[in-house]
Amino acid sequence: MTSHTAKRPCSFQIGTFMTGKWHHNRYELRKELGYGANGIVYLAQSVRGTVAVKFSDNNATIASEVNVLKSFAKAQGDSLGPSLIDVDDYVVNGKIYPFYAMEFIQGDSLLAFLRKRGNEWLNVLSLQLLTQLEKLHQLGWVFGDLKPENLIIQWPEQRIRFIDVGGTTQQGRAIKEYTEYFDRGYWGLGGRRADPSYDLFSLAMIMMTAAYGGRVPKREGGLKELRERVKDKKELAVIEPVLMKAFAGKYASAGEMKRELAAYMQRQSNRRKHSAVQTSRMQMRNAKGKSGRRKGGRIAETLFLILLVTLLYAIYMLGLVV
Repeated sequence: MTSHTAKRPCSFQIGTFMTGKWHHNRYELRKELGYGANGIVYLAQSVRGTVAVKFSDNNATIASEVNVLKSFAKAQGDSLGPSLIDVDDYVVNGKIYPFYAMEFIQGDSLLAFLRKRGNEWLNVLSLQLLTQLEKLHQLGWVFGDLKPENLIIQWPEQRIRFIDVGGTTQQGRAIKEYTEYFDRGYWGLGGRRADPSYDLFSLAMIMMTAAYGGRVPKREGGLKELRERVKDKKELAVIEPVLMKAFAGKYASAGEMKRELAAYMQRQSNRRKHSAVQTSRMQMRNAKGKSGRRKGGRIAETLFLILLVTLLYAIYMLGLVV
């Protein structure tokens, strides 16, 4: 949720010990994790271990995000985002700051993970993310502010998780929070009403950002510019139809995009296997050819020696007769 332009809505000194007004749970604030227009998040220590605590001076913001996290908990299978631990108020100098404590997910940010492991992981993680988005959309939500900074690869499972649900919006409503670069409206390719295709556009932008190692400044915007950037990167060019369909808002669901991306990945894998088999066969033929030539050379040498010995023996016998 880090923003270098947003004003901090509330801020507390590192090392502060705080106690919730209603549940009396105690937290020690250890480190600031990030802040935005609607709140600030700290790493904190509690009786339940290390947690992340988000404060805001806006009750509606906290209530909305708590509802999102509760909804996430209803998703079948893996948790979509952090688990909700506590919801309370912190009172200091007569002022009330609503907050909630959530699971602290340890791992690498998406781009940091790809820098370590290589971009061959990009499509695999994108398939994971599409599975998560499909579950989220089925619950009636759109993530909204989908960007690399709001995704983490959890240790040691290497599983992608959402963090910072501040932009998560009920489908059909106006997107609550967004980051321009990953927003289709900024690129002139659609509005800011929450629907699945909004998140899928952002996902395609994340894939492009990861392939380039960062954000490439926009020129005029539109599909033409995005297509040029896709074609300029080999790892993007091989899935160009999938990315362009996402940019154009042509996918009805995350599941549809996931199936098409998986199909392109399978075809790419088959081509690599075929190429490897062809290379192996060629190497075997070359090895056999070399072996045959070596064998033929040895036979010729043997025949020559036999003929030479026979000739010398004949000359020797003729000498005895004479």
